[in-house]
Amino acid sequence: MNVVIAQKITTAQYIERYKDIAIKEMIRSGVPAAITLAQGVLETESGNSVLVKKSNNHFGIKCKVEWTGEKVYHDDDESGECFRKYDSAYLSYKDHSDFLRTRAHYAFLFSLDPSDYSAWAHGLKKAGYATNPRYPQILIKTIEDYNLNEYTTETLKEIPDYSVYAINKEKTNPTTVNQSVQKIGNFIFPPHIKPKSYNGLNAVYVDSGISLLAIATRFKIDLADLLDYNDLYEDGIIEKSSWIYLQRKRMDALAKTYTVKKGETVYDISQNAGIQISYLMAYNGLNEADDLKSGRILSLQSEVIVDEEEKPLTKKSSKSSKTSVKYHEVKPNENLQIISKKYNVDVDDLKEWNNLNSMKLKIGQRLIVSK
Repeated sequence: MNVVIAQKITTAQYIERYKDIAIKEMIRSGVPAAITLAQGVLETESGNSVLVKKSNNHFGIKCKVEWTGEKVYHDDDESGECFRKYDSAYLSYKDHSDFLRTRAHYAFLFSLDPSDYSAWAHGLKKAGYATNPRYPQILIKTIEDYNLNEYTTETLKEIPDYSVYAINKEKTNPTTVNQSVQKIGNFIFPPHIKPKSYNGLNAVYVDSGISLLAIATRFKIDLADLLDYNDLYEDGIIEKSSWIYLQRKRMDALAKTYTVKKGETVYDISQNAGIQISYLMAYNGLNEADDLKSGRILSLQSEVIVDEEEKPLTKKSSKSSKTSVKYHEVKPNENLQIISKKYNVDVDDLKEWNNLNSMKLKIGQRLIVSK
């Protein structure tokens, strides 16, 4: 009888496979690529552990009370412990960065030189990341054996100077930093990056190449809230210069109408006008992927209508002609099925009224539930 044995991958193969993700995460979050890779090697036994094969969990992150995703159970310090399960290695790496970046007891790590892998390794142990007393020494040996720090130092050179943050390559003493800039860990924020009133809302104008996580950290906003305020579903790097709102956009914009400019998308207009994208789409019968014609006039308020030929707008004059739309704000653990039952409407109607292309909802999202 022939027995097929799954071939193990080597440490070098693991590093080659995941180094690009570690580099991308360093640019996004500030976690050194060398540290990320060394932790991945150790936690997954170079990609061969039982846990990583059944969960895509590369860093041994346990469920914790806030975890709402899929779970697997695995023997670790105790039998049958709950671990996070991910759809891909990328999501595991991203969650690892966020895990370190958003928890107070890891905050001091980001005041360290990113290329000082020894300080980071000992810092992780000090913060309680692992129970193994030799955890720092194992990470350091892995980094040195496989020359992982080259990924950190090379990435430091790639981070654009125009970013909302810049890694402090010159190891400036915090006490000597110009008082006109703010230093948070290894991130130095230029003085011109300050909140302003835009469309009557608190917002900041940022350049492309900026990490949303860095913005959330800079302005002490929960990352999930920042994404929600800006109608975004996942974290990442901003692809083009734009306004980012630091509070929830309105259901009705300050302006009554908006004239589409060449190349603008539905999302661009929702940001430029300060209106939640679901309402912008509902008022104008749009989908987020629609290709908009330059010069088209869009309504930004529930009581303003545009005629079919897109001529000057008219406003509904009588009280009886005003919209009678009813809204619902999505709460934790709610989905379209639950909301449809609550308001006795079909799921398909909810999707049509709100121009939804999927069943995915965000906490705090406002939905039209009756017309």
